[in-house]
Amino acid sequence: MHFAQYYLDCLSQASYLIGDETTGRAVLVDPRRDIDDYLHDAEAAGLRIELVIETHIHADFLSGHLELARATDAAIAFGEAAETGFPIRRLRDGERISLGADDTEGVTLTALATPGHTLESICLVIHEHPDDEVPFGVLTGDTLFVGDVGRPDLLSAAGHSPHDMAARLYRSLHTKLLTLPDATRVFPAHGAGSACGRSLSSETSSTIGDQRRLNYALQPMPEADFVRLVTAGQPTTPGYFAHDAALNRDGHPLLDPGPSAALTLDEALAARDRQGAVLLDCRPSAAYTRAHLAGSLHTSLDTRFAEYAGSVVAPGTPIVLIADPGTEQEARLRLARIGYDRVLGHLSDPAAVLEHTPALTRHSRRIRHDELALERPQPGDATEAGASAPSAPPAADAPAPQGPTPGAQLIDVRNPAEYEAGALPGARNIPLAGLSQRLTELDPARPVVLYCRSGGRSVIAAALLEARGFGDVCDVVGGYEAVAAAVG
Repeated sequence: MHFAQYYLDCLSQASYLIGDETTGRAVLVDPRRDIDDYLHDAEAAGLRIELVIETHIHADFLSGHLELARATDAAIAFGEAAETGFPIRRLRDGERISLGADDTEGVTLTALATPGHTLESICLVIHEHPDDEVPFGVLTGDTLFVGDVGRPDLLSAAGHSPHDMAARLYRSLHTKLLTLPDATRVFPAHGAGSACGRSLSSETSSTIGDQRRLNYALQPMPEADFVRLVTAGQPTTPGYFAHDAALNRDGHPLLDPGPSAALTLDEALAARDRQGAVLLDCRPSAAYTRAHLAGSLHTSLDTRFAEYAGSVVAPGTPIVLIADPGTEQEARLRLARIGYDRVLGHLSDPAAVLEHTPALTRHSRRIRHDELALERPQPGDATEAGASAPSAPPAADAPAPQGPTPGAQLIDVRNPAEYEAGALPGARNIPLAGLSQRLTELDPARPVVLYCRSGGRSVIAAALLEARGFGDVCDVVGGYEAVAAAVG
């Protein structure tokens, strides 16, 4: 058997190539949109990709099933409950897919219907030989992760609440996956950092036995307790998820791998003013905060670039990239992986532009943790902006707690579970993923102070507020971690 996992760190996404080396027949599971690596490796291994299987309709990235079908003539398969805008093979619960010369030999995959994350979710049990007592492994999609389970609230099916989907997930886990032998290897579709779950491990594989012992969601508990557990504290859904789910379901244009066009400053500004393009600065955060074009948005290529871009840029918006020379194509590809294809080009030599156009250049305002002069952060003492925060009296020689500017709105842009575990006194939680939709909750006439865990997301949030006309915005260098460390 040929088995290969392809793990994309920037999206925490895994895809799989499984083939029978005797017959040369292969399947590709949960592919990303740029497919050259798959094609190259399949050819090198003497494999023909005959079938592309999606474990469910993905929301966090644009799948490559259409690109692979065009390149290889492979059929596209989904779980039986899937509704798509293009022809598919529907895999029934328990259906076997043989890659051998016949059904009695060779590599075999068995589809298990595992609704819960979505209605059409499936898992794929892999046998290297049909009569092996212990499967080689199981591809669990977004049903089971290492350390977590798929969230049931992401894009719940019409007419199905998160609680209903969580109950389905419980039954899928206990009647399907947990009946597999403990030695069965687990290969999920995502790892740490993905918004498709709450506490995913950085490990990209495990076993059923280890997950049975270590995964918090698989510990013995009644269904009602499981439902309460997995519907609470999930990360805010990034704004582009619904867009990608629709494209993966209904169809999308094939990936265009062409080069990014170089634009002058005048051309970039014209695209902004006449076409509604956003200027997206993807240089490192340190470079952005030192100097950037007025009105530009920011998310660095050395972070979860595409996911964060999809949180602050609306789907379908034209984009002009501001990137370090030589990184434009990587930025364009990463945006294409989430279906953001309207990249008009990139600004030529941004360093020179910023140097020679001081009237258009801005510098980010950042403050140190000691400028906040806050007391020790405690779980549960975060309050709505403007309310007084309960806290112990300061030591006699300690400064009185206060923000950097009187009347400032203190905003925590971390996810709800992070906020609930401990936040700065007086902070209000508006996660980065939902900030664009909640700007009307903030007063643009008052100063805004933003913080996150370590300082990365707050820079992105500050850029968004600045671009939307907030005049007095700053973020906390080092974020909550720096404050917590300073106060012990």
